[in-house]
Amino acid sequence: MELKPPPVRQLPLEPLRPAEVELPVPMPSPAPAAFTGAPRRHAPAATFPIERMTVEDVSIAYGPKVAVDHVSLPIRKGEVLALIGPSGCGKTTLLRSLNRLTELTRTASMTGRIALDGTDIMRFDPTALRRRVTMVFQQPNPFPMSVFDNVAYVLREQAKRRPKRAALSDKVREVLAHAGLLAEVEHDLGHPALRLSGGQQQRLCIARALAVNPEVLLLDEPCSALDPQSTQVIEDLIVKLREEVAVVIVTHNLQQAYRIADYVAFMYLGELVEYGQAGQVFGSPREQRTKDYVSGAFG
Repeated sequence: MELKPPPVRQLPLEPLRPAEVELPVPMPSPAPAAFTGAPRRHAPAATFPIERMTVEDVSIAYGPKVAVDHVSLPIRKGEVLALIGPSGCGKTTLLRSLNRLTELTRTASMTGRIALDGTDIMRFDPTALRRRVTMVFQQPNPFPMSVFDNVAYVLREQAKRRPKRAALSDKVREVLAHAGLLAEVEHDLGHPALRLSGGQQQRLCIARALAVNPEVLLLDEPCSALDPQSTQVIEDLIVKLREEVAVVIVTHNLQQAYRIADYVAFMYLGELVEYGQAGQVFGSPREQRTKDYVSGAFG
């Protein structure tokens, strides 16, 4: 007997209306708003900010090459200002110009005005200026002497008469405590500084910078060579210091800038693209180039 296939059942189908068509949902690209969920090291500044330095229409060139192009921004005590941007964008050049280190490069030239407490920095003796606007560099550079003498050396340089070791003991300890280092080294202040860990060396350099009672502290990638634990210690220290000095930090670490900065300046090809509060720059940047940079589209 020949078997027949079962009958095919025909069901009438209505064409889908456009509103009923389910389109695939595109995956969102990384957005600046992703920073808004990241932890920050501090609450808003507890004091009213005091403007210490003013950068007015500053341009810096090395020979014919322009490194900083017509930048203006304030630097205030009570705030941490982070300079961010890709390599070669001019942020380190701008940082070094704040205490006239840029002019040590023979081909460098600058136009515009940088003022400290209302006075053009070109009117200061460079050495006197660098006591008021001190810098800590990317690589820790302690002097090849003891922990005690690293700080005492700076204190002796400021004194009219060379003070003896005993007279400096309390001040050295005070400065080391200020930099969050005393508890780790007080048992042996004669310990060679070059035998400290990288994080301890960097805090010793910060202590040395603070020993001159500066008004502005400049930090050039201070955590780039450090492990995460040492980085956290120094970030906590930076946040505390902003209550006493104006702090300017150059960093390539965007998460670090978000964690510790009150204000952020994004630079690109020498231009100041955007300046604003950290939450605004990372959460809702006004400029497309800023949004692209903080979302990882380039850099």
